[in-house]
Amino acid sequence: MTPAAAVPKAKGLNCPNCGGALEMRGFEHTLTIVCPQCLSILDAKDPNLQILQKFKEKTRIPALIPLGSRGQWKGAAYETIGFQQRAVHVDGVTYSWGEYLLFNPYKGFRYLTEYNGHWNDVRTLRALPQPGGWDGKPRFLFEGVSYTHFQSAQAKTTYVLGEFPWRVQRGETVKADDYIAPPLMLSSETTEAETVWSRGEYTSGDEIWRAFKLAGSPPVPSGIFANQPSPHAGRPKELWRICRILLLLTVAAMLATCSFSGDQEVFRQRYSYAPGVPGEASFVTPRFDLNGRPSNVQLSIRTDLNNNWAYFSFALINEGTGQAYDFGREVSYYSGRDSDGSWTEGSSGDTAYIPSVPAGHYYLRVEPEMAPGARAMDYELRLRRDVPRTWYFWLVGFLLLIPPVYASIRQRTYEFQRWQESDYASASSSGDD
Repeated sequence: MTPAAAVPKAKGLNCPNCGGALEMRGFEHTLTIVCPQCLSILDAKDPNLQILQKFKEKTRIPALIPLGSRGQWKGAAYETIGFQQRAVHVDGVTYSWGEYLLFNPYKGFRYLTEYNGHWNDVRTLRALPQPGGWDGKPRFLFEGVSYTHFQSAQAKTTYVLGEFPWRVQRGETVKADDYIAPPLMLSSETTEAETVWSRGEYTSGDEIWRAFKLAGSPPVPSGIFANQPSPHAGRPKELWRICRILLLLTVAAMLATCSFSGDQEVFRQRYSYAPGVPGEASFVTPRFDLNGRPSNVQLSIRTDLNNNWAYFSFALINEGTGQAYDFGREVSYYSGRDSDGSWTEGSSGDTAYIPSVPAGHYYLRVEPEMAPGARAMDYELRLRRDVPRTWYFWLVGFLLLIPPVYASIRQRTYEFQRWQESDYASASSSGDD
């Protein structure tokens, strides 16, 4: 690691246009230097600092990282020696961003770019990326990573300050293409003379502020940047993996429950009931036995009701202990036809469960009730012991699906918002989990 103090001192010069003092920090690497007083662009290789371009506008753009700022960045001491603002014009809107040129005499150059509070650490590539196919969007491969095309635009240099290792010029335009694999980005800049490739990595502003010991706080990021890593990336995949395991365990538990359940029929009998007939409507069934461990009892009611209702009062009574399980069920079924066609409402049958009934001798007390004058009803009562119930397994399965589905929706929403800023607006991301 090269300490900040080891960076050679800047060379002092004067601007031929305004006489202002200049500092050359890039030494023999510098081809162009911009006067900080009059913003004239000078030829750093000319002994007389020939003026290449004069700045006619009065507006000055403040640099978030002041020129001359030094800091430890990526294991080496870097100094900020240049700043330029560039812009693209898309659908009648101008989007501008800043680029900060960093220099270390032993490590060379790198860039920090900023747009709406989003930062990237950028290095120029020595090797060329290779075309990586097409799946609706062009792709490029570099060092084993596939990058997907995000956008193309004409980038124009609108402001420069400091010094640069190339012939910088205000108004210069290049064709820029960006390819992303968050948090990485490949960018190509093409002129009539050449194409230059670079690779950026998304970086937090807080990290830059700490490295260069800058005052205040970095600008708060706004929106979602092209290669900004998703806070949801990888989360849906992990949750789906856990969900699959838990669903398999739930299915296994459900199958085991069904296998070990007795599901035994202990009583079945058909009856009739006519409202208004003299005599006591209630009666008791013959005795039946409930054997084995304490488990549920299922009572099924099947009737021939049509456009009518019936109410049943039940009591399952232990003959030996007198313990009673009281409950009631209503059955109603209606049907007809109207302008929309045939319709039905309700059901002619019903089912009730009594949980955890101990073994013993039992009988059922039944008291049916119907509307006065209703047609007589035939019905069947059926009792089963230790009936497997799987609804709660299905409920558990549904609840297990909620976290991964929710995470997937959030991930897809994030990617959708990202790609709304690309050349493929309203298209989903090809990088979804």
